[in-house]
Amino acid sequence: METVSVRPWGNSQGIRIPRAVLEKLDIKTSDELQIDVVENAIVLKKVFRHKTLEERAAEFGGEISVCPFDWGDPVGRELL
Repeated sequence: METVSVRPWGNSQGIRIPRAVLEKLDIKTSDELQIDVVENAIVLKKVFRHKTLEERAAEFGGEISVCPFDWGDPVGRELL
């Protein structure tokens, strides 16, 4: 377990989170964290953020393949 000190930061107080902790939790600069107080403890959680289309495409090497899909015969008043 690591300890940190509370230091003045402008009109607030701040702490520095050690790099090892940030790497373990995959927290990067500019990530948003949710802060809660639970049973007299401060709990920080990384806020879920949807990926952009560009970020999703990059995960696939920038290539998106399209495969044919059979939707079946029309069953209603679809426009063809």
